[in-house]
Amino acid sequence: MIVSAVAEAVAQGASRKEASDLVGVSGRTEQRWRKNRGGEDARRGPKSTPKHALTAEERAEIIAIVTSKEFRNMSVRQIVPLLADTRKLYLASESTIYRVMHEAGLMTHREHSRPSKGSKPNCHVATGPCQVWSWDITYLRASVRGTFYYLYLVLDIWSRKIVGWAVHAEESTELGAALAEQAVRDEDVSPGQLVWHADNGAPMKGATMLATLQRLGIAASFSRPNVSDDNAACEAIFRTLKYRPGYPRKPFASIEDARKWVENFVAWYNREHLHSALRYVTPSDRHLGRDKAILAARHKLYRAAQKATPRRWTGPTRNWTPVGDVTLNPKGSRTEAA
Repeated sequence: MIVSAVAEAVAQGASRKEASDLVGVSGRTEQRWRKNRGGEDARRGPKSTPKHALTAEERAEIIAIVTSKEFRNMSVRQIVPLLADTRKLYLASESTIYRVMHEAGLMTHREHSRPSKGSKPNCHVATGPCQVWSWDITYLRASVRGTFYYLYLVLDIWSRKIVGWAVHAEESTELGAALAEQAVRDEDVSPGQLVWHADNGAPMKGATMLATLQRLGIAASFSRPNVSDDNAACEAIFRTLKYRPGYPRKPFASIEDARKWVENFVAWYNREHLHSALRYVTPSDRHLGRDKAILAARHKLYRAAQKATPRRWTGPTRNWTPVGDVTLNPKGSRTEAA
């Protein structure tokens, strides 16, 4: 009996709450059963299967898709819109698929770390591409112990597109300034159009970088001193990069290998990655304005699915309207995923 099992665990030194949680009931429930029912499990469970429950065939189809070679390295929140775009297929909501995966023992976390949280600095609002960019530098391990290559990366806040990147063997304000000039040329940015945000690292605030930004007509913006996540968008994309399936477990053998890997990552991220902050469209589609048509097609598919099986829906379909203005590190929000 439940109460007997809890009592035995408590006698062995466990707390009553821990023992109750372990057997799947709250401490208050265990206490009530102990007093009123002599310790008998009072749970009865559902008496009938809900009419809108998934069939065994539907569950099997979900498991087959999420474990397939095509989708096994994607999150469910990317699989669902991608199925809508490429196969015109709606299986179930994300929460339902997650529940099926959990019941099948398919849920696990890749690492022990979690995204950081914190307050935000003063804001910059982007209403379109090439208005607010954020840049940063991250380490890539080299084959010689204790040495690193340095990935310089520039991100458009509005579209999340990587608009500039470079891998070098050192950190310097001159290399950062050269990347800024190249990105501005590639995106055809006009003077007075762009805010350039960075943290307070030496390459970001060096004289060459500041002089270059001033000459290009770019407004410089910086994180608050001693605050680690004011440049949250870049921190998020670096996490995405290093958690990407295929990221080398061993150090890069050469700077050419590092550049080749980053080049492939950037191509995937810009053109294939369905970004959670963009209603799961790619950064390139958002940057070029193609997201509106993609999201409209998804909305049409969801409405058709709702009409075909109304018993599966208790409210409106998912919101597939395009994302509007984007604020760099808005106050009161959590760090956005990449």
